[in-house]
Amino acid sequence: MKVNSDNQNFFILCWAFLLAVTISCNSQSQSNKGNQAVQAKPDSQLLNYTTGVRSILEDSKGNIWFGSHNEGVCMLQHGRLQYFTTQNGLSNNQVRSIYEDKNGTIWFECGVGLSSYDGKEMTIYNEKNYDVKNRWKLRDSDLWFKGDETAGYNKIEGGPGVYQYDGKNLYYRSFPIKTKSGEENAYSISTPFVRSKNGAVWFGTYNALVWHDGKQFKVFNDDSLGLNGPPTESLHIRSIMEDSKGNLWIGNNSGGSPVGGIGVLKYDGKKFTHFTKQHQLRKEDTKGGNSLDRVFSIGEDTLGNIWFGTVESGVWRYDGHTMKNFTQKDGLDGNFTWIIYQSKTGELWFGGGPNGVYRFNGKSFERKY
Repeated sequence: MKVNSDNQNFFILCWAFLLAVTISCNSQSQSNKGNQAVQAKPDSQLLNYTTGVRSILEDSKGNIWFGSHNEGVCMLQHGRLQYFTTQNGLSNNQVRSIYEDKNGTIWFECGVGLSSYDGKEMTIYNEKNYDVKNRWKLRDSDLWFKGDETAGYNKIEGGPGVYQYDGKNLYYRSFPIKTKSGEENAYSISTPFVRSKNGAVWFGTYNALVWHDGKQFKVFNDDSLGLNGPPTESLHIRSIMEDSKGNLWIGNNSGGSPVGGIGVLKYDGKKFTHFTKQHQLRKEDTKGGNSLDRVFSIGEDTLGNIWFGTVESGVWRYDGHTMKNFTQKDGLDGNFTWIIYQSKTGELWFGGGPNGVYRFNGKSFERKY
């Protein structure tokens, strides 16, 4: 039986059309997958990280975000974990801080660059303004981010400073700090910013603490604090926290010092106190025992206790009078606590390495995420 040539051509055209539509749909599907998360198994809320949890945020929609040291970020939504990496729109897999702006957009301060999530997809944010570096103006809803580089500053930034996001635009603001040769990394942002109860903003850099109230700056460094400087007594700031009484707590790492770090400083608005030295918890004081000289995180619980997360010395709790130390024997995982985060219910979460997030049940620590 012969097939009519017109019918044959019609069948060929239909087949070609269906093939083209299928290819187009598949291509669009693959494109959309690029900035969407990878779903984890629905039966587990335990994070699948091996490099540790470095940042945490509970957003206004009830999602919980966990930033890792080198494995991207994870969102816990409706009981399911969703993972994002550089393959899904992150600028870098190290997520140092996470914030939510007044519009509900989630921001990720990465080891290199900045990314945002609008509720649908993750994107790298590149729209930055460098025209008004010295025009500082504070707003309660502003977000502040470190420079684009892992440490130091690039040519267009030109010097130490921060990025300010006002809800619409991202501006680079310069610190009133002149660097000397070899100090390019010294004034890089090393902690999340702290908005003080009096409206001022605190910025922690590796070698200085910067305060700004919208009109004037104060820069606290080794010289102004009366520290001896490297290698024995030097700032190497890794955490800052303002407590419910208005005290500012500053946690320091060793900065490569062979004798350990200076640990914790406390500022009551008038003077600085060397808290670690005051409690005889420097490495040289503890004679090989756990110390409070390498502090990466600080938090306050609902009872007013101050908690310190360390490297190699577990977690310390200060009740206003005495210090108590918690380690792996108390249920902690590893000896590195990157972050202490207070949840919306008031519970403290302790994130670190190498695995997940832990809570304190009043006696010991247990895995939560």
